[in-house]
Amino acid sequence: MDAKTDDYPETSSGAPGNSAPGRPATPVKRARPWKRNLLIGLLVAVIAALGGREAYIRYIFVYEYDARIAGTLITISSRVAGWVTKIPVSEGDTVTKNQTLISIDDRDSVLMVGQYQAQHRALQAERTRLRAERNLIDKQTKSRYVTQRSVLNAAQAEVQSYKPQLDLAISELTRAQKLYKRKVIPKQFLDKAVAAELKLQSMMIMAQARHTASEAKLAESEADRAELKVLDGRLGIIRAQIEELAIKIEQQKLDVSDRTIKSAIPGVVDRTFTDVGEYVMPGQRLLLIHDPSKVWVDANIKETQIRKIKIGQKVKVTIDAYPEKEFAGKVFAIGNAATSEFALLPTPNPSGNFTKITQRLRVRIRVEGTEKLLRPGMMAEIYIDIGKK
Repeated sequence: MDAKTDDYPETSSGAPGNSAPGRPATPVKRARPWKRNLLIGLLVAVIAALGGREAYIRYIFVYEYDARIAGTLITISSRVAGWVTKIPVSEGDTVTKNQTLISIDDRDSVLMVGQYQAQHRALQAERTRLRAERNLIDKQTKSRYVTQRSVLNAAQAEVQSYKPQLDLAISELTRAQKLYKRKVIPKQFLDKAVAAELKLQSMMIMAQARHTASEAKLAESEADRAELKVLDGRLGIIRAQIEELAIKIEQQKLDVSDRTIKSAIPGVVDRTFTDVGEYVMPGQRLLLIHDPSKVWVDANIKETQIRKIKIGQKVKVTIDAYPEKEFAGKVFAIGNAATSEFALLPTPNPSGNFTKITQRLRVRIRVEGTEKLLRPGMMAEIYIDIGKK
């Protein structure tokens, strides 16, 4: 009886169990001590295991849950203004390099190319005509110049040949006049000397006249050849005009080609910002594309942990979109400035109150074996193995 009464609470009257006397007492079971101790032990073990795992992770890895998939997003814009006539791609399409993305109306540009080409052909024809004219004048004036140069040389030689003869005739006339005064010779010899001197004088005058005429004709031939310089000047101007038009043609062809906007990379169209029929301006954003084979993970690591991270360290990456898969990666870039330095709005502290905030630096991780599953903007979690490279 004593052992049983220990399991039942006593009432105020000293009877077990019931408040009313004479009624059988209702037993109240208490929790057994060994079960309670077992539950407490299991709870402590679980907490210890979780704490040990957390400590292990903190010791072996640098963990960051706020990581994102990043890539090179290329904004496609136009260099020219015009009406959009065709958009052969849409959001989500895979495009190849040099595939047409957008077409802009090019009718005016094509007409301008035709106009410049017509002017170019006209100038080339004029240059051909001037070259032919120059060659003709060159041949004509060159032969005439050579002939007149020969005639001038002959006239000059003739004048030179008459000069000693005239000097001799003058000397003979002077001697004849002296002999005639002394009555040594008859007047007939004097008359012959006078006639010979007059004849040579006239021949000398005629030779000099021919020489002067030859000089004039040679000067005329030289003047005709001076026209070649004028033609050369005109050819130089036309050559400059042709070069200028050639540049304009290339510029206009470039304008025509700019109206067919092509992809510079193989990639995926992420978004379009225009429709057929819209008028676009230079620099206006039209499409957004990226190369799905060139993506990485950007993680902002605390400055207190950045000293543990080195280029080449292995990284375990899990993506929220694929929780059942684990990707392998490596650190390939570590930021040289905290992310706060790139904020658009500065954070001054004019009040003087200061609260230190742990800054973060960007670490980039190259992910392997993605099979184009990763898309920029996806959330990820990373474990950087700081004990291995």
